[in-house]
Amino acid sequence: MGGHTEEAVEMKEIDMRSLSFSRHHNFPYKVGVPPKQKFWTEFAAAVKETFFPDDPLRSFKDQSRSRQFVLGMQAAFPIFEWGRRYNFDKFKGDLIAGLTIASLCIPQDIGYSKLANLSPQYGLYSSFVPPLVYAFMGSSRDIAIGPVAVVSLLLGTLLQNEIDPEKNVVEYRRLAFTATFFAGITQATLVQQLCWCDRFGFLIDFLSHAAVVGFMAGAAITIALQQLKGFLGIKKFTRSTDAISVMHSVFSSANHGWNWQTIVIGATFLAFLLFAKYIGKKNNKLFWVPAIAPLISVVLSTVFVYITHAEKKGVAIVKHIEKGINPPSAKEIYFTGHYLLKGVRIGIVAGIIALTEAVAIGRTFAAMKDYQIDGNKEMVALGAMNIAGSMTSCYVATGSFSRSAVNYMAGCQTAVSNIVMSVVVFLTLQFITPLFEYTPNAILSSIIISAVIGLIDYDAAILIWKIDKFDFIACMGAFLGVVFASVEIGLLIAVSISFAKLLLQVTRPRTALLGKIPRTNVYRNIQQYPEASKVPGVLIIRVDSAIYFSNSNYVKERILRWLTDEEERVKAGGLLSIQFLIVEMSPVTDIDTSGIHALEELFRSLEKRDVQLVLANPGPVVIDKLHASKFTTLIGEDKIFLTVADAIQTCSPKFVEEV
Repeated sequence: MGGHTEEAVEMKEIDMRSLSFSRHHNFPYKVGVPPKQKFWTEFAAAVKETFFPDDPLRSFKDQSRSRQFVLGMQAAFPIFEWGRRYNFDKFKGDLIAGLTIASLCIPQDIGYSKLANLSPQYGLYSSFVPPLVYAFMGSSRDIAIGPVAVVSLLLGTLLQNEIDPEKNVVEYRRLAFTATFFAGITQATLVQQLCWCDRFGFLIDFLSHAAVVGFMAGAAITIALQQLKGFLGIKKFTRSTDAISVMHSVFSSANHGWNWQTIVIGATFLAFLLFAKYIGKKNNKLFWVPAIAPLISVVLSTVFVYITHAEKKGVAIVKHIEKGINPPSAKEIYFTGHYLLKGVRIGIVAGIIALTEAVAIGRTFAAMKDYQIDGNKEMVALGAMNIAGSMTSCYVATGSFSRSAVNYMAGCQTAVSNIVMSVVVFLTLQFITPLFEYTPNAILSSIIISAVIGLIDYDAAILIWKIDKFDFIACMGAFLGVVFASVEIGLLIAVSISFAKLLLQVTRPRTALLGKIPRTNVYRNIQQYPEASKVPGVLIIRVDSAIYFSNSNYVKERILRWLTDEEERVKAGGLLSIQFLIVEMSPVTDIDTSGIHALEELFRSLEKRDVQLVLANPGPVVIDKLHASKFTTLIGEDKIFLTVADAIQTCSPKFVEEV
């Protein structure tokens, strides 16, 4: 008899709570359910939004055939669009900028080709054809195209793992062209197709900013250490790139391998180059000083060696640089055979790194000049120039930060500055290359060391430490991997840690306990707003992520853990027991079947605890799926509210009146 009485009282309490919902659920707005669309219409809209978010064909609508052709040419070759507004004033700025970056690129390119284990002329070739192609197809006004230190080192390291560059010169060069070809294919096609979903691409974003900072700093140290061979005049040097092997090679040669004349030349001009950079940083108007310093160093050191015949005293010199413009190399690319897959693999890695660097540079200078660059056009332009480069004896080229900075400071207006630079390189290849015969290798090492020092961003590393410790781990992991293992190991660590962080964020989304801000109807995280008050008998939890198969079980368990902790707290304080659990779903952008199943399990678990589940503000995609799965019927339409305030007004009207 007593048992029946307790059961009746329990049923009465539940009925009263249900009645409470029906009495107070008189709100002018309820959560709207989007109108049902046909499957193919919905699918087509999803595909368009995923792969074509910018609606690239909208400008072609309602246009004549001839106009569509013109628009198509402008889309493929942006120079036809901005070229109509080009004038002499802009050309003056581009001419000065082009001449300035040419004076910087010529000595740098000769040095960078050595990082790639290629003859000096290949660096110059790569600053002739690719910049011309980019000038016609790229959308950035400021990027200066050519070989860069990091990509040169990466390419050289990966290539020499497959072919000895000294014993098999022809095969090595052919593999370099093959890798360059597939780097261009990767940039122009595969990466673009994958990356339309996020303008510059989710594939690139697996390399987080922190990982890139660490990778670049590690590469800078590695490149600088590699230059000790030319800087100290060492003839027998390790092929390994890790710091321990390099330093062992350096010190084991100290007694008989170092050349003091070479060291004097290298140290003198390195000091000059660093002083020039210091002057340029102190006074922006003197930007041309560090830009022209490398060329001055090359001229002076070459004249000095020629006059003193220092090459006879053990000072290593460049010797012969082949004269003339780029010879065709399409027939040298491996399209079949043993080296094809090796070229594809190396090309994909080098292409992604080159693309990452170009994107970072493009974003930086576009923001400084307040204009937008088209990510898809950039990828196509970079890919096309490397494909064309691979067929004209070039290796992988990309945007150079040092040259782009000089280009910007020199007052470039458009990509014509790249054309000017190409013309100067063309004239150099045709007429001036024999003059570099007596250029000492030490000066090239000094130029590279002074250039890569700027890749070590101490301020960024310190800021990363202050903001996010996990990001700092990614930064240091990439840095240490490059310095103490190899470039490819450092790259692998950078991607792995970045991917691990992404997985952690996806599988362990944040949740928050909400409270009411005094004298408002706003409910916020009580950890962020300690003055926010909890609602008696009600627990409000916000889920800050979409709910998918990867995190659905965690979300359910985390919510139940919040509930258990709160029940223990109210029981210890003799407070009103929890009767309602409100899940604030504004941040939940999507949910899959696993997520809905987790909500069903949560509902049943709460039912056993005599706690009612309430949802607040589910988005259109979420509410549509909840209706389709009949979950709204399971918990009741009257348990879904537009806002948390509406839900509280129903669940705890007395609290609302008191507050």
